[in-house]
Amino acid sequence: MTVADLLEAVRADGLLTPGRPVVVMYSGGRDSTCLLDLAIRIAGTPAVTALHVNYGLREAATADERHCAGVCEELGVALEIRRPRRAHAPGSGNVQAPGSGNVQAPGSGNVQAPGSGNVQAPGSGNVQAWARDQRYAAAAELAEACAGDVAAGHTSTDQVETILYRLASSPSRRALLGMRVRDGRLIRPLLMVTRADTADHCRARGLSWREDESNDSDVYARSRIRHGLVPALEAAHPAAQANVLAVAEVLRQEAAVLDELVDEILAGRCEISLARLRSLSPALRRLVVQRLADEAAGRPAAGVARRADEVAAMPGRGSSALDLPAGVRASARDGVVRFGRTPHASAYTAAS
Repeated sequence: MTVADLLEAVRADGLLTPGRPVVVMYSGGRDSTCLLDLAIRIAGTPAVTALHVNYGLREAATADERHCAGVCEELGVALEIRRPRRAHAPGSGNVQAPGSGNVQAPGSGNVQAPGSGNVQAPGSGNVQAWARDQRYAAAAELAEACAGDVAAGHTSTDQVETILYRLASSPSRRALLGMRVRDGRLIRPLLMVTRADTADHCRARGLSWREDESNDSDVYARSRIRHGLVPALEAAHPAAQANVLAVAEVLRQEAAVLDELVDEILAGRCEISLARLRSLSPALRRLVVQRLADEAAGRPAAGVARRADEVAAMPGRGSSALDLPAGVRASARDGVVRFGRTPHASAYTAAS
């Protein structure tokens, strides 16, 4: 894909538009460097803010930050640097190191985007989740202030790796849908291009990037998928990656049809009678329960659908409650079930 082809493809998607503010999450790697360049060329330099988060977790973190500052200065784009520091003591929570501060380039705005399904290594989840939360919270804050979007540099290569990880780790149809091109303020303009495409773009544009050495470590699940599973699948069939993406697209289209069916069943209500829930096929019952749980949680409530039959079996008389995964509670009263947040962890409770 040529530079002109990539520019036109991203512009045609309409995620980046002239003059619309956008916060580009900029690690300094090839994908985010490519994204930053495209955002500047499509949205215009004044509309773009680059966000670099230096967690201080890698020896190369300071050099990465300097590199990002240099590239942004060369491109003439505003750069916001955040330096959160994580407490190491168990149970001490997340803290900001004294003096870590936020460094702002002149004119940069001061955005919460949902997680992107990043793959974590066993035992690394706390640090990885903390870093992701810090990154997206900072981006959300900036985007909120400038009434703009948050742009992440996920590519189709990342999409394949994410779907494969979710296939292995989560028994859920939704896990196979992959990342969406837009999720609220979060946009992913590069989901149609490969990691090789972004590298080619950077070379052609004379843009340097940083390599994260952790990408080559088998400590992380994503690296094991990238260097082990994906090549094995391609050895089995050369179109393996394209086929994974094609199946995900079919599933997304079918998911839209299923969403419409759930809409018809609920008819705008945030509750359903137990009699109606029991009358549904098991598949539809799971979808309805999952929708109500998601709305109660304000986010995808993973694992709730698998408890749909338990919800349907709640007593039709009196009142009862059932605590579900993801901090969700199903409450039945006089034959109608509603979903809300769990006030505290507890077992199934019932009252007459």
